[in-house]
Amino acid sequence: MFLGRVVGRLWAARQADGLGGRKLLLVRPETVRGESERLVVAVDGLSAGPGDRVIVAHGSRVRDLTVGETVADKDIVVAIVDGAALEPAT
Repeated sequence: MFLGRVVGRLWAARQADGLGGRKLLLVRPETVRGESERLVVAVDGLSAGPGDRVIVAHGSRVRDLTVGETVADKDIVVAIVDGAALEPAT
């Protein structure tokens, strides 16, 4: 699972049967200093959009429980984040 920001959508005229009708989002993971920046394509099950901070989970079990086993992707938006706070180190 990772925290990221939706930076756009993508679509294709031809796609795998399991993706038909699914909204695909481009998510930029929040990076830790020193990590390379990358984009992840995730299936949206929550109507997230550009600018939203989201949690993306990866795996067939997550996919099966959220959007269905016929979906041809294992990166799924499972939450739209309203807020987060780091506790101070003690």
